[in-house]
Amino acid sequence: MGTNSFLNVLPQMVTFVRVAELGSFSAAADLLGITPSAASRQVKRLEKEIGVQLLQRTTRQLRLTEAGAEAFARCRELVLAAQGAMDVGAQFASKPSGLVRISAPKAFARRVLHPHVLSFLQRYPEVDVQLIVSDRDVDPIREGVDLVVRLTTEPPEGLVARPLMAVAHILCATPRYLARHPAIAHPSDLVAHSCLSLGEHERDNHWRFRKQGEQDAEVVVRGRYICNHSEVRLEGALADLGVACVPAFMAREALQAGEVLRVLADWEFQGNYQGHAYILYPPNRFTAPKCQVLVDHLREALGATDGADRADRTDGTDGTDKGPGLSASSATRAPPRAAS
Repeated sequence: MGTNSFLNVLPQMVTFVRVAELGSFSAAADLLGITPSAASRQVKRLEKEIGVQLLQRTTRQLRLTEAGAEAFARCRELVLAAQGAMDVGAQFASKPSGLVRISAPKAFARRVLHPHVLSFLQRYPEVDVQLIVSDRDVDPIREGVDLVVRLTTEPPEGLVARPLMAVAHILCATPRYLARHPAIAHPSDLVAHSCLSLGEHERDNHWRFRKQGEQDAEVVVRGRYICNHSEVRLEGALADLGVACVPAFMAREALQAGEVLRVLADWEFQGNYQGHAYILYPPNRFTAPKCQVLVDHLREALGATDGADRADRTDGTDGTDKGPGLSASSATRAPPRAAS
């Protein structure tokens, strides 16, 4: 391929990368500001120029061919490099500036992130922040979000994952509820209580506990209110409905105000949804200063350590980084289980 041909196919490579990432011509077209038919034609021209089929097209899905997966890894590296080049000016700016779009789950955003975003805005007056509150798994590449906070035990592949804090669950109940019901000195005492559990999976009402010097305990709990949202479970506890399992960050304000009390505080609650809060962003050799300072500020404020950091490879040399969209074996990827 001559120099002129290479220059001519660069826009087609960008289109191909977006189609592979988003899994459809329509979604890629919306992102690029072109029509789906134009996106399809560009990918076909790229296939003709390279001389191989990159995508297998059916009425239901698109799937990368083996050659397409290899081409995608290399084209994606070009796109990331181009994005990095666009950020070069910011790299040499005296102060970070611009808008940072960051998403986070509702409870974590309100209870943990929001106060530190306020202090960040005071610290960096040239940087603006758009906080997107959503309990679904936001994809930073597909949705144009700079940073994503996700509560999970296993960060998704294809993204840099920096830990913010461990997410532990505790048990709590109101003083009124505890005064009206039998004392709880051992996990086995919970069988006589109404307990607010998640209910997402069959064994979510099997509460497991660990304490040094004691035998591990498991209790099957029952209760009048079951919900897979931690803020709702806390509100249920505040309504004297029983003993709730919630993330420690969710109960912090209520505990400080004396509205709820810790239950079995000397036992470690071994829930199914233990994990970390991670801040995720696309791998790039040139992280914009506005994003980097926000990541650093949040990690500093939350006392994060580097032990759980994971920076995915972006050079494609090991052939494993296929990105978050299509792969050679599947057109979809299941999201990881998150802390609730």
